[in-house]
Amino acid sequence: MPIGEICNRDTVIVKRDNTVLEAAQLMRQHHVGDVVVVEERDGARIPVGIVTDRDLVVEIMATELDPGVITVGDIMEQELATVKESVGVFEAIQYMRSKTVRRLPIVNEKSELVGILSLDDLLELLSEELLAVAKLVNYQRQKETRLRR
Repeated sequence: MPIGEICNRDTVIVKRDNTVLEAAQLMRQHHVGDVVVVEERDGARIPVGIVTDRDLVVEIMATELDPGVITVGDIMEQELATVKESVGVFEAIQYMRSKTVRRLPIVNEKSELVGILSLDDLLELLSEELLAVAKLVNYQRQKETRLRR
C-alpha cells in the first residue's frame, strides 16, 4: 500500500519567518504536535523543515527564550527527511527508523508537500491489521471446531 493512501493530508504549515509563538498557537488550534516549514517555489509548497512541540519545550521554554522573537527557521530541523507518496508502508517505516524520526512529511513527484505521516498513524494502521489477522485466526479456530463436531 502506498504511503500516500494513509498519510494525513491536513498538514499544518508555517514559513521560516513565522515566530515559534505562532507555530505553538497553530499546534494548539489544530491539535497537532508539529508544523511543517515550507517555502513557496513557483506556487508549490516545498517542505524545508519541521518543528515539533518537543522542540518548543526543549529549545524555547526550557531555555526561557522569547517565543515572540525566535522564528521557526531558527529552531527547525535543517535536514528534513521526506518520502514520496508512492513509497510503500514498510519502506516508509524502515526509513523512519533509519532516520530516527517520528514524523515524516510526504511529497509528490515534484517534491511538493502532500501530507504527513506520524508514528501514531502507523501504530493505528498496524494495530488494525493485527486485529484483522487475530480475528481471522479466531474465525478459523471456530470453523474447525464446528466441522469436527
